[in-house]
Amino acid sequence: MTVEVIEKIETFPLHYPEPHDSGKSRYITIVKIVTNEGRVGWGECIAQFPEAAMATATIIDSGLGEQIIGEDPTRSEHIWNLLRERNWWYGNGGIANFAVSAIDIAIWDLKGKIHDMPIYQLLGGKKSDEIKACASVIFDTENLEATHDEFLDYKNRGYKAVKGGWGKSKETAFGLNPDRDLKLVETIRNAVGPDVTFALDVGTHVAWTPQHAIEQIKKYEEYNIFWVEEPLPQFDLRGYEMLKSSINTPIASCEKEWNIEAFTNWIVSGLIDVVMPDPGKAEGITGFKKIVDLASVYGLGFTPHSWSSAINTAAALHLYTASNNGVNFELKPNPSPMQYELITTPIEQENGYVSPLEGPGLGIEIVEEIIEKYNMRLGA
Repeated sequence: MTVEVIEKIETFPLHYPEPHDSGKSRYITIVKIVTNEGRVGWGECIAQFPEAAMATATIIDSGLGEQIIGEDPTRSEHIWNLLRERNWWYGNGGIANFAVSAIDIAIWDLKGKIHDMPIYQLLGGKKSDEIKACASVIFDTENLEATHDEFLDYKNRGYKAVKGGWGKSKETAFGLNPDRDLKLVETIRNAVGPDVTFALDVGTHVAWTPQHAIEQIKKYEEYNIFWVEEPLPQFDLRGYEMLKSSINTPIASCEKEWNIEAFTNWIVSGLIDVVMPDPGKAEGITGFKKIVDLASVYGLGFTPHSWSSAINTAAALHLYTASNNGVNFELKPNPSPMQYELITTPIEQENGYVSPLEGPGLGIEIVEEIIEKYNMRLGA
């Protein structure tokens, strides 16, 4: 009996406009793995910048990819460990983790296709049919009337959860003007009403002190904030201790972390309530699953950070489906190239919920012409 093995790996650094960020350029790296039987698996990482997308592709083309040629793609844990061993020499984080993540997602896609079942079944089976969709956006901090109408539209479209953050520019970012920020929070809560959960993302354009964060978040609490996301700099553990003991609002964090070791430190600390791994940077599906399982042991919820392509969204959706501690599933609520053009059937919410993907592997069909359209190597 011939064993199906990995025969070829290709990378595609992509550049595309993101409508949810005022049309600004975004960058990802897509991986295509082909077996000796001609079966194809797809993976992706959120590289964010052009040099990172190209560097991720180089690490895979000239390093990590060579390590797994000839390997059986159904041995996902074995392959993940091989990649991690090589990754140690690159540094356990950053661009090297982008590469591991993209490969690992593609391996799981292949594994599901070989076994003819969706990834969530391989992860232990379906834990939830009701996956609450959250419209996740960069909000307009200046035009409150437009912001009100935008969030009212999400409610009217059926979303049962919304999240806003950052701001359209560094100069107008949320967190810089306390009076304006409070009015913005009030505006959004009035738009969606009391029954839609509303999470708040402080973003990275500001650096609150612990005392300022405490003062601000206490003002927001009358508006029933579902969580406040990354209100302090990543390494300010003492600040998080002060914050956690002073507010009632749950704290979400770890979008900036890269691996199980870093997530473990946060999970066992008792300083946060919700973890936010990204399958496109936190060592793929394998790494993500280890993180959320540990979070469950410590009573923490999770929401996937999945704000890149539909490949990432599909991977996150399988992980959410197979877990019992997911709290919200974030979606880009409006059409965008990597969500609506890249796959034949976009992943969308209906009546506030997202349905599990039931096809083999990731359960999505890639439109390869779109990869060519946005391929940086072809001039995109």
